[in-house]
Amino acid sequence: MSNVYDKANELSSELRDSDEFQNLKNLHEEVENDEVAKRMLDNFRSLQLDLQQKQMQGEQPSEEEITQAQQQFEMVQQHEVISKLMEVEQQMSTIISDLNKIITEPLEELYGSPEDQEGGQ
Repeated sequence: MSNVYDKANELSSELRDSDEFQNLKNLHEEVENDEVAKRMLDNFRSLQLDLQQKQMQGEQPSEEEITQAQQQFEMVQQHEVISKLMEVEQQMSTIISDLNKIITEPLEELYGSPEDQEGGQ
């Protein structure tokens, strides 16, 4: 039997070499090298993280925080490189999610999917 860790490392290498990852890497570097774009994205992600932490703690964000987040989102969406970066990040997230589904398929076959378990309780 082949070593699953070797296969995981092989998959990691394939992912790094993929066009999708290379595109993500190039866009990320472009944003990092643009002081204004980097600051805009950092501010947006910081606000986004703060709101997520509040929600995880059971707190509701204020109307002002929600409005501020929407305004910052609209602002970063107007920046061409940031907008493209966010689009490519979403594509990579979909790939990772698809890979996770494939990898966990044997466990779902054995135990059922989390959705099956929730429905049965």
